[in-house]
Amino acid sequence: MESVDIGVSKSPAGNSVRVRVPPAAPIEDEKAELLAYVVGVALGDGNLSCPNGRATRLRISCDTKYPNIAKEMRSALKELLPLNKVSDVVCKGNCFDISVYSNKLNSWMPWKVDKGPKKLQAATVPEWILENKRFMPNCLRGLIQTDGCMYTDRGYKMVNFTNNTKILAEDAFEMISTLGFRPTFITTHSEGLEKYTVRLARKAEVPQFIEKLHLYKS
Repeated sequence: MESVDIGVSKSPAGNSVRVRVPPAAPIEDEKAELLAYVVGVALGDGNLSCPNGRATRLRISCDTKYPNIAKEMRSALKELLPLNKVSDVVCKGNCFDISVYSNKLNSWMPWKVDKGPKKLQAATVPEWILENKRFMPNCLRGLIQTDGCMYTDRGYKMVNFTNNTKILAEDAFEMISTLGFRPTFITTHSEGLEKYTVRLARKAEVPQFIEKLHLYKS
């Protein structure tokens, strides 16, 4: 059985600078696409913690308006971690978390538990995804399902990915471009904060992009 080496990646150490990290265990080839998707989801709306002092916990914030997306997230986690319990945690309002414990998360996720927020750690897409077109659509789907949107403006379909970490938005821009599409990169300022939006708006490209990433599920 072939495996994918996810240890040749680099992780950012702040200020948009990437540094080498220790090798992680390889993952079975057929599960690498699932991991690329989960990494995208986690980079968007995921949080790492270690509440019991033994195992790392991933919590993914979800909106009850999008049950099919939540179902896809649960399914991916259950297939990646078949021996671990994947559960829902009820939150206030129309939100809930999908939760799973596993120390495999320490090598899978591009940021570390108890080292501060993802933004401070400049968490971004691992190099093993950026170097392989096969994994990019899965990671992008996870990013857009969490920190992106699809909408219609004056009759034209648009796809956005918006984040406050510049290097992560730059990676999304790079992946979309590498897949043959022509996005734009927009920086906005509001109340002293910067946000970075990667937008795909070309009429001929948006339907192809949606189909390639299977973004039509809600």
